[in-house]
Amino acid sequence: MSHVIVTGGAGFIGSHLVERLLAMPGRVSVIDDLSTGQTANLSAIAGDSRLTLISRKISECPDLDGLIQTATSIFHLAATVGVEYVLQHTSASLQNNLRESDILIAAAARHRVPLLLASSSEVYGKSESFSEDDELVIGPPTVSRWSYACSKLMVEFLALAAARESGLPVIIARLFNTVGPRQTGRYGMVLPRFMKAALAGQPLRVFGDGRQSRCFCWVGDTVEALLRLQQTPDARGGIVNVGSTNPISILDLANLVKTRVNSPSQIQLVPYDQAYGPGFEDLPHRCPDVSKLARLTGFKPSTSLAEIIDRTRIGAGSSE
Repeated sequence: MSHVIVTGGAGFIGSHLVERLLAMPGRVSVIDDLSTGQTANLSAIAGDSRLTLISRKISECPDLDGLIQTATSIFHLAATVGVEYVLQHTSASLQNNLRESDILIAAAARHRVPLLLASSSEVYGKSESFSEDDELVIGPPTVSRWSYACSKLMVEFLALAAARESGLPVIIARLFNTVGPRQTGRYGMVLPRFMKAALAGQPLRVFGDGRQSRCFCWVGDTVEALLRLQQTPDARGGIVNVGSTNPISILDLANLVKTRVNSPSQIQLVPYDQAYGPGFEDLPHRCPDVSKLARLTGFKPSTSLAEIIDRTRIGAGSSE
């Protein structure tokens, strides 16, 4: 019987992944310190005897080595999330992302357990193109937002070093703006913020001039991509983008949310320095090249944004 470990499994993406895994034969162990995840996200499967929840940091997990030794695969999704949280808790975010990942990678490498590492599109920094082999352009250390990008990039380096030096079968998935039910707006995630405001008839606060664009990927598509990648030996040792390829400006996103939920809310443009403080840098556009994902797995996210908004409204759950 398979035994899959999911770190961050009580979080937004992690909980959806755990549900999918438990729809298949095998058992799942979730390691989550519940700092941003919550047990409510696992309520639909809480009674499944094949699920074990370890409510601790990776570094505090009892007999982590023994647990990993019994695993057939690992999905590492535990990480600090959200631009606002990182700006407010920069030191803790850096230490959490680096220390916990380092411990997990080392343990997985000792037993050569296949590890899928969830990284972030933030590692592209100020780059203007977004394929896996492109040069990365990170901003200066005096701008706090780049600390998150650097911590995620350092974890990528640690994982790839373990692959070369210890034979760790690792895949790095760079995720681009995954959205859906259970995602919280508490840490600055834009779609749940807009959804909550629109449903309450409150103003939708658009930072900057709203012309910056992003691509939003349905969480079910992200989970499908992660599962397929973990099952693809040819992906190991490499980096693969995961995301939608349909960009939309943030201002147009606000208007689309208003339309889909039939909201009377107004849209307010908020200068970046009011939203994040002085010195904040944003990126005008970010759209991934997912041709590698399609080539390796035969899958490409395709759920439309209108459908994503409708599904998120229906299954919003505990989004805040």
